[in-house]
Amino acid sequence: MFRNRLACLFVVLGLAALGLVGRAVDLQLVDHGFLVKQGDARFSRVMQIAAHRGTIVDRNGEPLAVSTPVESVWANPQILATSTEQLPQLARALKRTRPQQQEFVRRVTSSTDREFLYLARHLQPADAQAVRKLNIAGVNLTREYRRYYPSGEVAGHLLGFTNVDDEGQEGAELAFDHWLSGEDGAKRVIQDRYGRRVQDVESIRPTRQGRDLELSLDLRIQYLAYRELKAVIQQQRAKSGSIVVLDVVTGEVLAMVNQPTYNPNDREQRSPAAYRNRAATDIFEPGSSIKPFVVAAALASGRYDTSSVVDTNPGFVQVGVKVIEDEHPLGAANLATILAKSSNVGMTKIALSIPPQDIWSTLSHLGFGQVTTSGFPGESAGLLSNYSHWRPISVASLSFGYGLSVTALQLAHAYATLGAFGISRPTSMLKVEGSVPGQRMLDERVSRSLVALLESVVAQDGTGARAAIPGYRVAGKTGTARKASGGSYAEDRYVSVFGGVAPASNPRLAAVIVIDDPGAGKYYAGDIAAPVFASVVGGALRLLAVAPDATLGESRDPLSGVRRMAQR
Repeated sequence: MFRNRLACLFVVLGLAALGLVGRAVDLQLVDHGFLVKQGDARFSRVMQIAAHRGTIVDRNGEPLAVSTPVESVWANPQILATSTEQLPQLARALKRTRPQQQEFVRRVTSSTDREFLYLARHLQPADAQAVRKLNIAGVNLTREYRRYYPSGEVAGHLLGFTNVDDEGQEGAELAFDHWLSGEDGAKRVIQDRYGRRVQDVESIRPTRQGRDLELSLDLRIQYLAYRELKAVIQQQRAKSGSIVVLDVVTGEVLAMVNQPTYNPNDREQRSPAAYRNRAATDIFEPGSSIKPFVVAAALASGRYDTSSVVDTNPGFVQVGVKVIEDEHPLGAANLATILAKSSNVGMTKIALSIPPQDIWSTLSHLGFGQVTTSGFPGESAGLLSNYSHWRPISVASLSFGYGLSVTALQLAHAYATLGAFGISRPTSMLKVEGSVPGQRMLDERVSRSLVALLESVVAQDGTGARAAIPGYRVAGKTGTARKASGGSYAEDRYVSVFGGVAPASNPRLAAVIVIDDPGAGKYYAGDIAAPVFASVVGGALRLLAVAPDATLGESRDPLSGVRRMAQR
């Protein structure tokens, strides 16, 4: 009997051993691939490696936008939901308020069908460390990058900003996003059952870092323009304002500022009304600042030269049912006086005496009615209707800046073309090296004559006298335009503009100042915009070490520039 039992026991043990061997063979050979996949599904993960976004610097290498490493918190809700008693503690570490804590718990517990859920992005180092110390199963921290703008609101509109995923949303960040953004890498890792990384297995895709970008912006001039614009906006209680400074020789944007502005580091301030770059997107009727370009058409037509005289008597002119008049009758006046005193009657008579096509052609060649080549997102083309639609009153109104719309950037480009003596160069937000080829849009002699005529505007008795810069000859034009409101022009709302170039003998800088809707009593451009031009351009010329070109006597003679042209 004992031997039978012992034999049965050996048989049972043998069969069990054979079963174990068979099962081992099945697991190791037959089901090996399936089991490996199942193991990988539980412990092997593909982890993204964040790419570093390229740095933006100004033309002198000063950092304008940099990406700093930060940590974000994510969780596997399937694992985290098993530790619900720790969720309130985690919510407090993430600085959730009591009502937010309840929503936080609900969000985690309702996402158990997912394996990835962001809990917080771009934490401060202390907050990230607080989360790490909790050591909660299913909660992980990953490195990302957050954009930081050292210059704050000074260059906010030009630079724009990125979103939480480091993608460009406005300004240069958006325009050059393809250049600045890199490509995230990926690697396979082994994690434990709590989601903690145990081992790096393999590299799947290498990280391609973003490329750095060098803008044409000169941060020194940008600061100067920002300070002066902010001061005048506050002093004059204006609604808004813009300044654009261009390098005449290269077409580069050296400064572009707006008020009101915003700080791109503060996501709470971001709203469409705040981050709109008014210098490139907002259009306005330029008023008398357009007069030089109408005079350019007159000079190009051959019917006028620098010595031409226009009879403005008796101080007004009727065009259709509209009576156009000057505040102070000038009588017989030459072109320098008409520009210096900003005579609407004189400009009307000049414009009506030449073919409308000549005016339209000149303005089109100067870039009006078209976007510039800056590539700035959302830039407006302004409005310049075809001359075939013009009536005499349209021509008259256009001659002193009504019936067309421009942007500050567009107007600055036109003055830069004038300063380059007729050569139009591409407007660039990027730093350029060497000489920049351009296209001739105005005859050189016409351009030189017009620059000389515009010096009279900045003479002592000109409307732009306060734009004068000690030591430098300045050529420019004021413009004060009534704002359209309710189908007509308001009597108490204005746009004040000054555009010009300096030094006039060989222009290096072109700038346009726009002050919208000043409310402190003054509204003439000569009183509001011209002094800002003097401060910004004067300071910029000194920063760039541009040599003075004026003598004391020369800068005080209103017709000195015209006389020099007549002697050539």
